[in-house]
Amino acid sequence: MTGSGTKDDPWQLTTAPGTSQYTMFRDDTAEPPLLICQVGTTKLTYLARAVDDLPAWLVARGEWVDLGSADERKPAVAGTVESWGRDPANPVAGWYGQRKGYRGRFEMYVPPLLEELGLAELTHDKRSNRMRAISS
Repeated sequence: MTGSGTKDDPWQLTTAPGTSQYTMFRDDTAEPPLLICQVGTTKLTYLARAVDDLPAWLVARGEWVDLGSADERKPAVAGTVESWGRDPANPVAGWYGQRKGYRGRFEMYVPPLLEELGLAELTHDKRSNRMRAISS
């Protein structure tokens, strides 16, 4: 992986289908701590605790889970990573995405980070990608 995950040296990541590159870094000075994702000129923010919470959910599921692409204004398919990232029953009781109007697409940008950190594995097909926790 390139980058150390700081503002000055962000992670260089690619979406699961391999169609887009983006950067991400962890901002622990924010309250609460955030993952800052830069996609072209668009800045997205996600709660940093997703790095712990999403792998825990995947372990509990014990199987491959569809990513389920959806932006904020569209409903996410139940049981997908995207639906979990906005579900009132998840550990943050709602959205991991923090920038209003850009809270969706959690499944597009957070899972590749987890793969790079060795916490999950992804499929890398043109569409309908899935992820699962790395077996210990």
